[in-house]
Amino acid sequence: MPLKRYDVLLCCGSACVAAGAYRVKEQLVVSLAENNLTGQVNIMETGCMGPCDYAPLMMVYPEGILYKKVKPEDIPELVREHFLKGNPLKRLMLEQSAAQLYPEVKDLPFYQKQLKITMANCGIIDPEKIEDYIATGGYEALGKVLTGLSPEQTISLLKKSGLRGRGGAGFPTWEKCEIVYSSEEKQKYIICNGDEGDPGTYIGRTLLEGDPHRILEGMLIAAYAAGASEGFFFIRAEYPLASKRMKKALQQAAEQGLLGKNIFSSGFSFTVEVRTGAGAFVSGEETALISSIQGRRGEPASKPPYPAISGLWGKPTLVNSVETLANLPAIFSNGPAWFSKIGTENSKGTKIFSLSGNLRNPGLMEVPLGITLRELIFDIGGGMGTGSKLKAVQIGGPSGGFLPPQYLDVRVDFESLGEKDVTMGSGGIIVIDDTSCMIDLARYFLQFSLAESCGKCTPCRVGLKEMYHILERITQGKGEVEDLQKLEVLGSNIRTLSLCGFGRSAPSPVLSTLRYFHQEYEMHIIRQRCPAKVCTSLLHFKIDKDRCISCALCVPECPVDCINVSLENKYEILQEECIKCGECMNVCPVNAIDRLPGISREAFRRTIREEKLSLYE
Repeated sequence: MPLKRYDVLLCCGSACVAAGAYRVKEQLVVSLAENNLTGQVNIMETGCMGPCDYAPLMMVYPEGILYKKVKPEDIPELVREHFLKGNPLKRLMLEQSAAQLYPEVKDLPFYQKQLKITMANCGIIDPEKIEDYIATGGYEALGKVLTGLSPEQTISLLKKSGLRGRGGAGFPTWEKCEIVYSSEEKQKYIICNGDEGDPGTYIGRTLLEGDPHRILEGMLIAAYAAGASEGFFFIRAEYPLASKRMKKALQQAAEQGLLGKNIFSSGFSFTVEVRTGAGAFVSGEETALISSIQGRRGEPASKPPYPAISGLWGKPTLVNSVETLANLPAIFSNGPAWFSKIGTENSKGTKIFSLSGNLRNPGLMEVPLGITLRELIFDIGGGMGTGSKLKAVQIGGPSGGFLPPQYLDVRVDFESLGEKDVTMGSGGIIVIDDTSCMIDLARYFLQFSLAESCGKCTPCRVGLKEMYHILERITQGKGEVEDLQKLEVLGSNIRTLSLCGFGRSAPSPVLSTLRYFHQEYEMHIIRQRCPAKVCTSLLHFKIDKDRCISCALCVPECPVDCINVSLENKYEILQEECIKCGECMNVCPVNAIDRLPGISREAFRRTIREEKLSLYE
């Protein structure tokens, strides 16, 4: 029998569940029983631990060792070696340190520069047990506010903390509260915006799944400050686990007297419910979100009036993101002075970022505002993947912008990023390597925005479509130099004239690539080349006769029969007929077919015609 008791924290966030966390737990229960260890090992389901690329994750205490990519078939060996013999399984460890045989989680590079405030409990407690949250000091901040502070004092302390909205705009949180509180209307509402739809961003979902009681406590504090008596959690329908855990948290809080009438005998009463969105990206905009809750189509309304003046059913409504509300319990537990010391002069506190791309350690991380992109990507993210080179960093999701490597030392805060004409957004950061084409990426994100536009206003509906068609022409080798100015003008007009923030930010991927990767546009238009060899129309496939073994496997695969035998009994591709599908390259057993940057079919045919004409001159 082991000399000590073990605690196993099994990540059961969406990423780990999708990777098989529940199957791992089932096998763990079986293996522990087979080895008579059932009473010696406590298994707890927790929220996200951060390095999601290594799911499923399992943390084992008392050593504090983090195991990665644990599969059911690994469990018998892990139980036998670690729990029976006391020898941690090295091959499953997230990372090893030369100075320390079994590094603890806090010593891993991925965690060293992090400062977890809103994610402090994620991966530590069972999100479906209110007792676990209370054991960490949960709801103490709410009790302190309701029994010791007036709404005015609460707003004042919130102002001193310097907290700004984490949904993207960075609007001062206290100011929204004060506007709603100052209204003479008796009925006021508060909404937690959990309609997170940015590709590669999963911050709100993770917090809702990993620590739902923290979000609820933050909402209760904000509701008290604003004078709201009713609230809504608006969560995307694609987040069923988040909805499930939040609904359970509401039930548990009500049973403990933390929801309903006269909370903490303070006279403050509050009710809340969960509403699910249909999945439209534009519903994340606050007026579109309000429209959806009211049972109408999720489309934005013109502002002013702002929701704080006239929102849900025409009443003053406070709308905050999940991460914004998650900060409030810590602020009122530790004091605004403590919070304001973190971050920069005008960007206080921490921010969660979802870092993705060709990196060694992509995942979710919470860091002080003011950290540099270089630290995020190389110190925490582990740097680029093998054989890849950094080309750009996209910040702020599909409506964000791209920055080239020379700006790696820019500080990640509201002001510094704004100076570079990019926004922090909700916290999505995508690291792009040199195998990507910037024009193709801008086209991809513009296509996403075009598909998600509600179509209500002409600048967004028509302007984005025209920009997309121009980018398509450029990637097909049909672009003209004048197109660059057209993109600039269109993007500027859409930014100025669109009805909501979605439309105003949608041209950002195009405008930022025009600004920082202008030469790549010129390569596509003037030289008819895609340096990254991504734009199919600007490529050509060529058979290297020295490597070709004349196996003829490529011939039947060609859908247009453009591969012929040359005089040397080798094969060659007729460029004028080739549709550049790449099937020949996929089947070649000796890699004798190269994908090379070159001119488009149209330009190739034009060149052939010109050469033929010159023969007659």
